[in-house]
Amino acid sequence: MLVLAFDTATQAVTVAVSDERRVLARLDVIDARRQGELLAAGIRQVLAEACVAGGDLDAIVAGAGPGPYTGLRVGLVTARVLGSAFGVRAHGYCTLDVIAADAVPAAAGREFLVATDARRRELYWARYAPDGARLWCAGRLAAGEQLAPPDPMYLRRPDARAPGAPKSVLGGTPAGSSAVTP
Repeated sequence: MLVLAFDTATQAVTVAVSDERRVLARLDVIDARRQGELLAAGIRQVLAEACVAGGDLDAIVAGAGPGPYTGLRVGLVTARVLGSAFGVRAHGYCTLDVIAADAVPAAAGREFLVATDARRRELYWARYAPDGARLWCAGRLAAGEQLAPPDPMYLRRPDARAPGAPKSVLGGTPAGSSAVTP
């Protein structure tokens, strides 16, 4: 099974192609402000290095966060579009779970936390068992459950707000002042 996987939910843009046994090609670039341009180029580069055509893929998996709005949208929309173009299913996967899988050896048999920068002096975090299973909903894949669709995990309200009433740009006199005429 050939899988194209990528994540744009952190400051890094990560892209990889793997089969069931090993990673065939991988690219990691740290630049939180250029996910759109880095992801497309990274996908092209990794597929070429792995000698894999888009039509050869069996699945696409994208990091679903938690993470910033723009980064998540770049990755998840790309997963959906490529899935549709290549005729394969696109899936979302928790970014923290992927980081945890890489951290298992360093945990040395102990429970551990994975945390990412949520900006504004906040963190996204989850607690993991020594084997890397998230405590709360571990074992979903091992039990044969379906992966989640590629939908974002937003954990707070967006910064954007609906605009207030428009201000007058006509030459009115502010309350409490007098107009001076020549």
